[in-house]
Parts: sequence; structure tokens; C-alpha cells
Amino acid sequence: MTHLKCLAGAALAFALSAPAAFAQQKTVTLMAYSGIFQERYTKAVVEPFMKANPDIKVEFFGVQNSAQMLGTLRAQKASPQVDVVIMDVSVSKAATDESLFTKIDEKNVPAVADLYPAARIPDVAGVAVTFDNLVLIYNSDVIKEAPKSWLDLADKKYAGKVAFNGMPDIQGLSLVLILDKARGGTNYLSNVDKGIAAVGEIAPNVLTWDPKPDVYQAIILGQANLGVAWNARSQVNADVSGGKLKATLPVEGSAFQINTINLVANRADSEAAARFVNYAIGPVAQKAFTEEMFYAPVNSKAQIADAAINRTAVKSMDKVVALDWIGLAKVRDQIMEQWRRKVLPLSR
Repeated sequence: MTHLKCLAGAALAFALSAPAAFAQQKTVTLMAYSGIFQERYTKAVVEPFMKANPDIKVEFFGVQNSAQMLGTLRAQKASPQVDVVIMDVSVSKAATDESLFTKIDEKNVPAVADLYPAARIPDVAGVAVTFDNLVLIYNSDVIKEAPKSWLDLADKKYAGKVAFNGMPDIQGLSLVLILDKARGGTNYLSNVDKGIAAVGEIAPNVLTWDPKPDVYQAIILGQANLGVAWNARSQVNADVSGGKLKATLPVEGSAFQINTINLVANRADSEAAARFVNYAIGPVAQKAFTEEMFYAPVNSKAQIADAAINRTAVKSMDKVVALDWIGLAKVRDQIMEQWRRKVLPLSR
């Protein structure tokens, strides 16, 4: 009887303590890119964070691109369901202007103090979490010599064999801006006619402006031979495909891309979300994700292995076309309208 009383007492103690322990666990919903980004970021950042912070559970909500993330945030503005968002800086500026984010600084996220200057963007509530650059990718089984120019995408021999994410995705916008400068454009904030015309030459070759599941798989599977993509994902897919997919930087140069991490405004438990952001931009997570997926780090204290850092955007900085992404946020819709009228009608 005494033994049974002891068991009953232990069971009662567990019943009383276990719900309290579970109740203390907080959930942070992270909205960021789906696909291989989600897979690698979960492994390198989310899981180690949860192991170090057992009182916080991070749920990853994968979305294909930043434009879709902004749409989700707008739809949920009255009652947000997301705590943290990783998205392109120009879209982050739009969300900031609409008061969808809470400002991140050293007060709520101490690791901000260790960021490179370029990671702190004026008039944007969030801060940079990754740096990357645009590259031309190709199927090396079909194309034996690396293309030299972005305009190789317009070569008639690739009719129906070009794939990339067109506008409103930033890949399409970046290509317009790179080619506008290459064609002699002088002020992309007021006129991108030359860039639009250049992409219009490519349009007849485009199989799809919205590759499913993504442009990398389209190239690897041979659905397309050439594409426009980001360096970090291209490096990973080059490894995964055994070199079937390859990436190159054309002579006209590249565009530098910043992903920001942002705290969603008006969430009940912002403290747990801020702890996750602090970890994500800290040196441990930055090192892990750079070495896992070849994004250039934003934290000056992150010690990255040479084999990884040499495959990041850092290697291409001398070939990057300088762009004012915040200024571009104000004219993005105008460029999108030109894309609809002058590029899409020329597609297959």
C-alpha cells in the first residue's frame, strides 16, 4: 500500500509540474524562404537555437519569395500570426513603411552591435541576416563552356530553355538593373528603359518566369539550360547535383542582395522572438549558416572557414553593381508596370 501511495504521489507531482513546464514553452513563428533555404536554415540555426533555448519552440513557415511574405503580413496586419520574417531588404522597407515591423537595435537585440556597417540599413526596421549576389546558372551536361554574358540568355539556340523568377521577384528586377547599366543607363531610379529593352530580348527564350519548385531543379533536371539565380543556393545545388549545375558571373557584373531579419509588430510575446533574432545574427549562427549554405556573414565576429567564405558574395564584391535598394523600393511598382507592358508580351 505504501508503495502504491508513493507511485500515486509521483504521478500527481508529474501531472502538476508537466503542464506548467509545457506552458512555459513559448512558440516563435519564423516566416522565411521555403525549399533548400528552409532545410539548411533549420539545420544550421533553428535546431541549435532550440537546443540552447529549450523554453522556445521555433516553427518555420516556408514561403517562396519576399513578395508573397509581404502579402501575408498585410493580410494579417490586424492579427499577426508570424513573429519573425526573413525577406529581401527592398520588401522589408515597404513593410517598415507600413508599420508591420518593430525596430531592431542594440536595446532589444544586443548582437546588432557586432554587425558590419552594411548590415544596418537606414529607414528599415530590421537588420541584415545574409549577403548574396546574382549569378548565371547553367546545365553543364548541355553547355560545356561557361557563358560570358547575361545576354547569352537571349541567344536563339536557347529558345524555350531559359528559366528564372521574373518580377515582382527581386531576381527579375536585379537583371533589369544590371543590364540597364551595361547598356549605358545612368539613373535607374528615374529610367530603366535600356534594362527593360535588354530583358525584352531575353523574353522570347523564357520557358517560365516562375519555375516550380525552383530554377535550380529546372536546370538540374534539364527542363531549362540557363537561368538566373542567387549564388548561395547555386553553390549548394552545384554540390548536390555533382556539378551538373554550375554558376558563373557574367562580364556585366552582378547585383548585391541583402536579406533582412525582422520582428513583426504587435505580437504578444516579442521577447522570445527577439532572443531568436539575437541568436540568428550572432557569430555562432552566422558561422554555421555560411558554412552550410554559402551566404556571406553579417556579423564581424563570425570566424568562417576559408573553403566556405571563398564561395560567398565576398569573392565578387569588386564586380557588384552598386544599387540603392531603399531608393528602388519607391519605384519598384513603376518598373513592375514596365515589365508587364514591355517584357511579358514578348514571352513565349
